[in-house]
Amino acid sequence: MTGNQHPRIRELKFTLRRIFRNPSAIIGFALLFVFVAVAVLAPYIAPPKYAHNPYMMPHKGYSPTPKPPSATNIFGTTSGQYDIFYGAVWGTRTAFKIGLFVIGVALLIGVALGIISGYYGGIVDEIIMRIVDIIFAVPLLVLTMAIVVAFGRGLDKVMIALALVKWRDYVRVMRSSILTLRELDYVEAARIMGVSNIKIMIRHILPNGIYPVLVMASMDIGSMVIVAAFMSFIGLGAPKGYADWGQMVALARNYIVGPADD
Repeated sequence: MTGNQHPRIRELKFTLRRIFRNPSAIIGFALLFVFVAVAVLAPYIAPPKYAHNPYMMPHKGYSPTPKPPSATNIFGTTSGQYDIFYGAVWGTRTAFKIGLFVIGVALLIGVALGIISGYYGGIVDEIIMRIVDIIFAVPLLVLTMAIVVAFGRGLDKVMIALALVKWRDYVRVMRSSILTLRELDYVEAARIMGVSNIKIMIRHILPNGIYPVLVMASMDIGSMVIVAAFMSFIGLGAPKGYADWGQMVALARNYIVGPADD
């Protein structure tokens, strides 16, 4: 039976066996499963108080002093009396929304430009890569902050700004793969047979060159969540009371080291 299996299926099974023999990989998948489960079941774990905006944390009162866990608020409340448990649960959804949106948009832009740059070369390659070099001259966080300040604060602006900056990483990786693949025999054979450049890039080059970019993108999802949380922490991202992990840290900034009156 094993000999009759498709090579890709055999390779997938071999990869999965190696992954699940690694204790670190098992722990990582378990944590990912927990976060996904919390995000999917958020409406049942922490039923929203505001149906029109479930991401707003419920609060009762405006006292600047956090309160300890109680029967009503099992994780306690933040400064401003926002429910910490609700923010932690719905903040998981916010984290996935940020990571998937930013990386998804950045991948579309980066992969498309990387294929065009690597396949056509010449002046097209020079123009695209010089633009990438200019964007790389400014650190990601600084450039993101500049875009958000220029176009207005808000979590949606942060997500768009991150996507408009992060694509630069994927262009270079995709281009390097295309430069090798475009010279292979099967690509040359497709050209000789009269296959259009678009079909060659989509059907023959993209499936074989995108794997390094996908691995890189999967590792970047978490870092984008951290950057967005930092933007919320400094007041450029989510508004006060929004279920966002960075916003929750910002509400507790006066109590990170110790009580404010110490």
